[in-house]
Amino acid sequence: MVSDGFVKQMSGYGLATARILYHLPDHPSFLQAYVWQDYDLCPHFPELRKFLEFWQRELEGKLHSVAVAHNQLIKPAEFRAVEGLVSLH
Repeated sequence: MVSDGFVKQMSGYGLATARILYHLPDHPSFLQAYVWQDYDLCPHFPELRKFLEFWQRELEGKLHSVAVAHNQLIKPAEFRAVEGLVSLH
């Protein structure tokens, strides 16, 4: 049996992580953090959008901000081997 995550990766999805800051319902001057993680498509993030729509419709904590990290947004620097040697003194 193949996992849902693997199937999504083969369909072009990548792991997305969102840091969601929201106002506490009982203490609106305080912010609380929530971390959401799922496979999603960059740059439109349909899964995250569905989750945020659910949040706004069903939960009391008003959203403050959402920061997203995705493997297509942040990648390690590409390394390319070059022939030659340069000496700096």
